[in-house]
Amino acid sequence: MIHEADRKLVIQLIDEAVAAGARTFKCCEIVGISIRTLQRWRAGTTIDRRKGAPKWVANKLSPEIIDDVIQTACAPEYRNDTPMVLYVRLLEEHCYLASPRSIYRILKAHGLLKRRCNGAVPTPRRPPPERVATGPDQVWTWDITYMPMRVQGLFYYAYVFLDIWSRKIVGWQIHEKESPELASQCFERSVAKEGNRPQFLHSDNGNPMKGLSMLATLYRFGVIPSYSRPRVSNDNAYSESLFKTAKYVPHYPGYFESLSDARAWFADFVHWYNTKHRHSGIGYVTPEQRHTGADRQLFDERNRTLQYTRLFRPEIRRQLRDWVHIEKVVLNANVS
Repeated sequence: MIHEADRKLVIQLIDEAVAAGARTFKCCEIVGISIRTLQRWRAGTTIDRRKGAPKWVANKLSPEIIDDVIQTACAPEYRNDTPMVLYVRLLEEHCYLASPRSIYRILKAHGLLKRRCNGAVPTPRRPPPERVATGPDQVWTWDITYMPMRVQGLFYYAYVFLDIWSRKIVGWQIHEKESPELASQCFERSVAKEGNRPQFLHSDNGNPMKGLSMLATLYRFGVIPSYSRPRVSNDNAYSESLFKTAKYVPHYPGYFESLSDARAWFADFVHWYNTKHRHSGIGYVTPEQRHTGADRQLFDERNRTLQYTRLFRPEIRRQLRDWVHIEKVVLNANVS
């Protein structure tokens, strides 16, 4: 790194050599710089602007002011004040040392900041568990959603199991209460109907999800339970998205007269969702098509149509994008 004084000396020596008849580029080669660098230095840009280079800060606090801040903050009458309170009190006493942020930064750099409450020290939240599915029946999620009765404040409860790979609803039941026993029964029937069990079953931290009956059933099937972080609904995003779809379809009644009405409506919804609903998250195919692998043929047909379109309409070929099969679905991807 060439200091500013050395750069000015290099410019002076090169000018003297050029005045004596030397070539500019030869002088630059001897010194070890390019002609563009010499031009930049002559234009007055002699300050090193590279990342990490020492910078001159016009309003940088002097060591004397830093010492004054430390001495004032440690004085008996100020030692229990926060940086903002210290700043305000000094202003009221017609004294300005530094901004509140500068005071905070100085005290932190010298280890003079301590917690002033009796609560536990905040700890960063652990990342949610990452679950990866590369095929059907690898990762399921499940949750319970409320289905309102006609009487305000009363609900039926829909237990819904979802395969994140295909977004297919692999099992569901509706009951009048929440319980681990009912959740366990629903899971057993879902496995029997699907003919396979998942490797992971993800849910939130509700009592039906962590009840002994449910945990015993998962242990018996060899399924690894996975849970969201406390009070973080986004960790179970696929189930939450499914519930929003269910409650925002045009034919959602809003409330249900009886348990049989709720079960009948939800059965129709599951049939529509699995076999007719073109899901945007899986390439606008139905969950059933993706679950069975029929989506690959549909993507091939779409891309074949796009290929013909590029031949006959070359003016729009750059606007056309091929459909790509999603090979991996991740629940709670850990972004590092």
